[in-house]
Amino acid sequence: MSSYVITGAARGIGPCVLAFVAQLSTEPNNTIFALVRSKSAASHLESLPGKNITIIEADITDSKAVEAATQQVSALTGGKLDYLINNAAMLRVGGPGLTDFSRSSSPEDLEKELMDHFRVNTVGTVHCTNAFLPLLRQGSAKKVVVLSTGGADLDLVLKANMSKSAAYAISKAAVNMVVAKYAAEFKQEGFVFLTLSPGYVDTSATATEKIDEEAIKALTKKATKVLSNFTALTPEESVKMQLEVIYKWKVEDSGAFVSHHGNKEWM
Repeated sequence: MSSYVITGAARGIGPCVLAFVAQLSTEPNNTIFALVRSKSAASHLESLPGKNITIIEADITDSKAVEAATQQVSALTGGKLDYLINNAAMLRVGGPGLTDFSRSSSPEDLEKELMDHFRVNTVGTVHCTNAFLPLLRQGSAKKVVVLSTGGADLDLVLKANMSKSAAYAISKAAVNMVVAKYAAEFKQEGFVFLTLSPGYVDTSATATEKIDEEAIKALTKKATKVLSNFTALTPEESVKMQLEVIYKWKVEDSGAFVSHHGNKEWM
């Protein structure tokens, strides 16, 4: 029996964590806690058949709300947690550009764009991880996973000339370092910290925001030039591969940033 907390589990933007909840809940002995910013946006979760899923409303940028969620989880698990999967993230398509000079944006708009992404993707992850650490210490797995993106890898960005979604990529690069810092501090306690990219996942079926089709086409074209085996994954395929990486990852490799393949093959 294992217990899991998965944040940002309502929506299909980015790595479709709805698929995480769906797959993990098929094992009746698992206990799944899905943290969502708003239950009103969690219709996909509520439709899942698993009886071992608890939906908790908590905005990860609100440390008090996250602490309250921690107490709810603790009450149902006897003060323990095995896995924390930090997925909640912000990705604003079409925001002020950092490198696209054809778009005009004020310094104030640009700063807001950066800080909004940093507050959710980096600081929010820290709040959530800190809140659940006491429960994880009592768990059997002691695994903390943060879902990131290959777009935060310097080599891929430079090879594919990926200048779009800069605020998102910058905030994810920052959270990659957050994970490394946690790993450095908690490795001796047997914790496993891992930053994991889900690959290129088609999440249109559960998306609650309009998808920028032109941006997707441009990304696909660039990725195809760099990666000969580039292909879009279904959420189910990606999650299956991610879970294989999560379960096999060991303490000695804590703090790594890898893909759903368990290496630097991002797509």
